[in-house]
Amino acid sequence: MEIELTVNGEQVQASVSVRTNLVDFLREELGLTGSHIGCEQGVCGACTIEVNGSMVRSCLMLAVQADGAVITTIEGYGHRPVGQKLQSAFVKHNALQCGFCTPGMLASGIEYIEQGGDADRDSIRRHLSGNYCRCTGYQSIVDAVVSVSEQESGK
Repeated sequence: MEIELTVNGEQVQASVSVRTNLVDFLREELGLTGSHIGCEQGVCGACTIEVNGSMVRSCLMLAVQADGAVITTIEGYGHRPVGQKLQSAFVKHNALQCGFCTPGMLASGIEYIEQGGDADRDSIRRHLSGNYCRCTGYQSIVDAVVSVSEQESGK
């Protein structure tokens, strides 16, 4: 089936099987390997991307369902001011170890901050709760989101 979509600001036209998951299409057809494949059941959050302004698990969405959509993957967040700040904060706060959860954590963190989320640690933890991290213990990830939330709110 033919689909047209915008991925990280670029128009894409492609022919895809109706059974191809969006994450597989992004990784295999477009070479955007930043979105990771973890559980393939929508539980771990490693494949989280933005589709038409909402965060989705790309392992649960078919590529054909994204026809006409505007998509931002981890590769595209660096073009957004909050994305740049949060990526830098992840480095500063050592918020990654193996890095497998990082794309989903960044996506969720960016969403939280861009929606005006404050620097409340409990609120941040709740917002990030759909993403699993087995390495960091979450503290450094929350620290990074807090620091950018404070910057964005002018605190």
